[in-house]
Amino acid sequence: MELLECKQLSKEFDQKQILKNINLKIPRGKIIGLLGKNGAGKTTLIKLINDLLVPTSGEVLIHGEKPNVNSKKIISYLPERTYLDKSMTISQVFDYFEDFYDNFDRKKAEQLLNDLKLQLTTRISKMSKGMQEKLQLILVMSREAELYILDEPLGGVDPATRDYILDTILSNFKEGSSVIISTHLISDIERILDEVIFMNEGQIVLTSSADELRNKEKASIDEIFRRCFKC
Repeated sequence: MELLECKQLSKEFDQKQILKNINLKIPRGKIIGLLGKNGAGKTTLIKLINDLLVPTSGEVLIHGEKPNVNSKKIISYLPERTYLDKSMTISQVFDYFEDFYDNFDRKKAEQLLNDLKLQLTTRISKMSKGMQEKLQLILVMSREAELYILDEPLGGVDPATRDYILDTILSNFKEGSSVIISTHLISDIERILDEVIFMNEGQIVLTSSADELRNKEKASIDEIFRRCFKC
């Protein structure tokens, strides 16, 4: 059974079709780039997978079941926008995650926090945007999930922070789990990808092993993407 499957998945807003008959299977043990320009439908697809939107037609299956309470335990999700309560301290945020998620590994989270030389008593409001991004990633990657979904984790942060985020992903996702990274910053994440999914105008236009695609086209994933979607 596939970890995640989308069957004929479509979504409309105000009679405008945002996603069009998405068929997709996500295996275990892969880091997968969900790649597309802004507005390609990546975030809408991710929200449908996380049961934050209702499909217009088609279905999402996680372990063969539609999204439910159990799937919330399987998926660890990093949304595009910051969700942290800035009045809280890091310790309070860890408390919240520990109460809410049975699979949150607090010891792991504190080890990652120590790498950043941050204190548990630090208030979110006193942290830079880049540090808040890192903290959110620590929260997501410290869960023993089966599927990690990261929506634009590199957006708006400096190159050093991007390297930290990628290295944290590589070092901390559970063995046998998969990671979906949605981004339009392809050159930044290419080095860690096993597979790629190209999206354009609400449709999946290509799925491939990253290495096979590079060998076939004799180019980087970033170069191939630019060719496909040249303005």
